[in-house]
This record gives sequence, C-alpha cells and structure tokens, in this order.
Amino acid sequence: MVSTFGSLATAYSGLSAARAGLDVTGQNIANAGTAGYTRQRITQSSVPTVQTGFMRGTAALAGQGVSVDGIARLGSMTLDAGVRAAAGSSAYATARSGALDQLEDGLHEPGTNGLSAKLDGLWSAWSELAAHSDDPGAASALLGAAGTVATTLASGSKAVSAQWDGLRATVAGQVAQLNDAAVQVAGLNDRIRSTLAGGGSANELMDQRDQLTQQIASLAGGTTRTNADGTVDVLIGGNPLVQGTDARSVALGGGARLADVAAVTLTWTSGSGAAVALDGGSIAGNVSLLAPADASGTGGALAQASAAYDAVATAIATKVNAAHHAGSTPAGTTGVDFFALRAGVPAAQGLTVVPTDASGIATRNAAGDHDGSVADAIGRIGSAVDAPDRTWATFVSGVGTASRSATSEATLTGLALGNARTQQQSGAGVDLDEENVALLTYQHAYQGAARVLTAVDEMLDTLINRVGLVGRG
Repeated sequence: MVSTFGSLATAYSGLSAARAGLDVTGQNIANAGTAGYTRQRITQSSVPTVQTGFMRGTAALAGQGVSVDGIARLGSMTLDAGVRAAAGSSAYATARSGALDQLEDGLHEPGTNGLSAKLDGLWSAWSELAAHSDDPGAASALLGAAGTVATTLASGSKAVSAQWDGLRATVAGQVAQLNDAAVQVAGLNDRIRSTLAGGGSANELMDQRDQLTQQIASLAGGTTRTNADGTVDVLIGGNPLVQGTDARSVALGGGARLADVAAVTLTWTSGSGAAVALDGGSIAGNVSLLAPADASGTGGALAQASAAYDAVATAIATKVNAAHHAGSTPAGTTGVDFFALRAGVPAAQGLTVVPTDASGIATRNAAGDHDGSVADAIGRIGSAVDAPDRTWATFVSGVGTASRSATSEATLTGLALGNARTQQQSGAGVDLDEENVALLTYQHAYQGAARVLTAVDEMLDTLINRVGLVGRG
C-alpha cells in the first residue's frame, strides 16, 4: 500500500514537471519577438529511491519521480562578451564615419559650390581684369568673385563650428545615458542577488541587465565580470563603473567651444577625478573627433578642418595683398590691402573685401599706367607651387581619404557585430520550430503522467472499496 501511494506521488511529480515545461515553453513562444530575451528551459533530475529499513535487500526499486531543479537561461557568456566587444568597436567606427561623412559633404568638393571652383573664379577674374584694366565691368566681376570666396570660406568654417558644437552636445547626452545605465545595472544587481538568494528565478532581470551592459559597451566599450552572488561588475578601461550594487559616474569636461585650446575630456566624478580610459564605443569615437588641432595635422578632424579653412583664408589675404601693394589705385594710392582679416574671429570667418568699387583696386603700375601687370601677377597666384588652392586641395584629399577609411571600418565592424549577434542568437534566441517540438514533448509527458495517475487511482479505488465484497449477501 505504501508503494502504491508512492506511485501517486511519482505520477504527480511527472505532471508537475510537464506543466512547468509547458509554462516555460509558452513563455519562450510569447517572447519570440522580444528584444534581448534569452530562451529558457527547465532543468530536471530523477528523484532517487529512499530505502527504509524493511526495504533493504529488495532486488530492484524504481525511483521516486522527477524533480524540477530550476529554469535555466540558454545563453552563452562567451558569445555575450563577443557581442559587447563587437558593439564597442562598431559604435566607435560608426561615430567617426558619420561625422567624417558630414564633414566631407559640407566641403561640396568637387563641384561648382566648392571652394576650389570659387578660387578658380577669383584668379580668372583677376586675369580678366589684367586684360581689361580700364573696364568697370571686369572690376565689378572681380569684386563679386572675391566676395564669393570670402562667403564660401565663412560659411564652411561656421558649418564646421556648428558640427563641433552639435557633436559635443551629443557626447554630453551619451555621458548622461552611460551614467543612467550604470545606475540601472547596479539596481538590477541588487534585485538579482536578492531573488537568487531567495531561491527564485531572475532570468528576466538578467535579460534586462544584459541589454544595459551591451548599451554601456556601445557607449564606452565596457566589459563585464560575473560574481558568485549573481551580480556583475562593469569595467571601463579596467576601472569599475559598476561594482556589485554600487555605481560610479563620469563627467564631461574640457573645451566647450571649437575655439578652446583645451581638449574635451571624460573624468571620474569620484576618487581622484582621473581621466576615463575608453576602450571603444561611440563616446570615444566622438571625443576623438573633438580633439584640438595640432601642427602635424593629426588632431581632431573638426578642429583640423577649421584650421585648414583659416590657413587658406590667411594665405589668400597675405598673397593677394602682397601683390596688390605693388600697384596703385586710380587716385595714385599705393600699399592698399585688397583683403582684410577681422580681429576676434577665425580667419575664415573674418575675411572681407576692402574695395567697394573699381576706385579701390590697385591695378595701375608704378608709373600709373593701366598695363595690367599687377592684376596679372595676382591672377597667377592660383597656379603657384605654394598657392592657397594647393593647400585646400591637400586638405580636401585628406578628408576624403579619412572618410573612406572610416566608412570601410564602420562597414567591417558592423559586419563583425552582425556575425556576433547571429552566433549569440543561435543559442539564446527563440526558435519557434524547436519550441513547438518542446511543446509537444511536454504535452505527451503530461498526458502520460496523467494516465499513470488515473491507473493508480483506479487501482486504489478497487483495493479500498471493492476487495472483500465477494460472497457478501
């Protein structure tokens, strides 16, 4: 009789295990389209026989059914780490590629709206004036071409400055996201630790935490370290951003404008306030673009672009004015500037045309004759070895090369990230075909356990209610 009632318990354990499997499978199917969800499976084991004193020596005893030990997440820590590493590299390259593409588009080169075409127009206007030095129309065309060059330089320089300001604002927002994600991870660590200590399942909380750690990796190239209590530490450059249930924060500092010499920096808000060493991520990519210019031309791309605009503007003003000083105006005035650089602003934004009409253009020679030599000398500046045009062409070529390189890197790292996610999802993602098979498996297991339970129940009913009734009148 004892073993018979034990059979009821065995059958019930099968029912319970099958029901748990059905519940978990249904959870997987319901979350097949949920971003960041990791599929789950029940873990179960056979319950061994417990032998009592009078059972010892029995030849063969069946076990006591099945035990549901827990609900496992079918993810891989190795593949998850690979996704985080790939996400940091891809975000870094994508940030640089996007900014460099925008910078290159703003140059309008080659094309009629680019500075190269405007400079060609300027030198051609001087040559035309050399051939028709007494023609008011040629002088007017020259002043228009010169004004167009000044306007093109100013608008290009302002666009770079605006892009720098926008990018720094973007970084400030990303730093806020990083700090917020760190606080959320620390909070989830606390909840996961408490849940696991109480014997519960924290799988969904772990899914949320994994999404946040991947977001941190995309922002700052963070890595994780798993602790025995179920919490994780998040490290940036080897230093903890999250340690158990404690979160640190970082602050954005340094230069606030493109004109500032100070570099844009990321520092820890606690401890010594040391600089944050970034391993990758969009913040690192953007900060590299915001770096100040240097003499070797290897500084931040935007600051170098601004410096190139200023260098071209300064060269134009210097070279044209030097040649212009050799001539005299119709009134006989010599040493007159054709271009001026306004103080207090970048050279490219402060370049202005001094003459307002033909009377201010020094096209006459020293003898006061209209021989066109001064205008011709200025017109030949554009073909000189050290022409501003060459400086500009070198800069444009450099931006194009950097943009293509960044685009290629963004493509390659994007493919690597896609491959890493595919590998991750091959184990962690929900496969509806597989879940349907599992569903059928647990349904059959449930039906089988139910039949055993019914059979034992009927046997007990016969033993209890019908044995001994034979022969009774």
